[in-house]
Amino acid sequence: MEAVTPSHTSVYLTTFSIGAYFQMPLLTLNVLAYRTDEGKPWVLPVVRETEKKLADDETLNHEYLPVLGLEACSSAATRMLLGADSSALIQGKAFGVQTLSGTGALRVGAEFLHRQLKFTTFYYSSPTWENHHLLFTNAGFTEPRQYRYWNAETHSLDLDGFLEDLRAAPKDSVIILHACAHNPTGCDPTHEQWAQIADVVKEKQLFPFFDSAYQGFASGDPENDAWAVRYFTERGFELLCAQSFAKNFGLYNERVGNLTVVVNDTSDLVAVKSQLTLIVRGMYSNPPNHGGRIVATVLNNPQLFEEWKECVRTMANRVLDMRRGLKERLERLGTPGTWDHIVTQIGMFSYTGLSPEQVEHLTQKHHIYLLKSGRINMCGLTTKNIDYVAQAIYETVLQVPEGATSKI
Repeated sequence: MEAVTPSHTSVYLTTFSIGAYFQMPLLTLNVLAYRTDEGKPWVLPVVRETEKKLADDETLNHEYLPVLGLEACSSAATRMLLGADSSALIQGKAFGVQTLSGTGALRVGAEFLHRQLKFTTFYYSSPTWENHHLLFTNAGFTEPRQYRYWNAETHSLDLDGFLEDLRAAPKDSVIILHACAHNPTGCDPTHEQWAQIADVVKEKQLFPFFDSAYQGFASGDPENDAWAVRYFTERGFELLCAQSFAKNFGLYNERVGNLTVVVNDTSDLVAVKSQLTLIVRGMYSNPPNHGGRIVATVLNNPQLFEEWKECVRTMANRVLDMRRGLKERLERLGTPGTWDHIVTQIGMFSYTGLSPEQVEHLTQKHHIYLLKSGRINMCGLTTKNIDYVAQAIYETVLQVPEGATSKI
């Protein structure tokens, strides 16, 4: 029998016995999407219900959407992000554009900032989602730079390094900021830290571009997860925000997203929309309508919106349960080190603090697969495998102390 080695880019959780050959489970903790406690994809009940209603509506068709997408979707998404009482919305200073998920929103926004506003420098966190660099350089940005974010020693935000790097940034640099559930560390600034970040962004005349991939999914509260974007907006920043409905609606392959634009002068709106129309027209012409209609229907219907909020609470609570469960088990076993960061981090991803050597040991000895950075997706943990994972981490940390090389 051949040994099975899953790819590190696998999107599936695999938990099965390899019989007498290994006599242990094979686990990959690199799940790229939400999974239930059974390790299966989950179609949100409110999404299933909405799809059935749309299928039965004979007035709907498959004609092209406008270039900037379904207005009912983009306006509802913008309202969810900024809040119904947002002064920017009330004053007509904000609007949305339906895009090909969050990736499309980032690319369209980057194209606009470079092509129309001539921005060339962008900053992204170290570490970050790897596509940030690719999207902006493909859009024409020529000066990619990083700002410090993760402190590996304290397993927390490197605020001093973060602010120092922003203070050194040239005027009109675009700063990519994770709205919540920072990918990949799961470490978010506090409200007080966000205020300090905003102060420097304003002082240095930088341009904030938020990436909001997990609103509602991170904490279970869409209002809480939008705090940073709303704070910057209420302070009068002009900004862009890329929204994705892959995670929080489970619409991974429907590619539905939104680019929220906030300006200070309403006279700029017509020109901005015109330029965005030209960019989208030359990039993908117009977005698909199925996912857009699902999001629009749910967000614009009070009853369905409440059902959706219950769904995201379900997903968030499962992740939070796994965080608490892993920390408690590691501490109960007496695992060396501190593990508070497992529960102070938020969202699907966690930087465990495990070294590359410890990751290699977990893979070779215990057949648990995760990134060399020690990042895991908490959705890869279930009530059936969490004890095994905790025990494996405990044994690994004992056998391969920080800085040591695995003997396996």
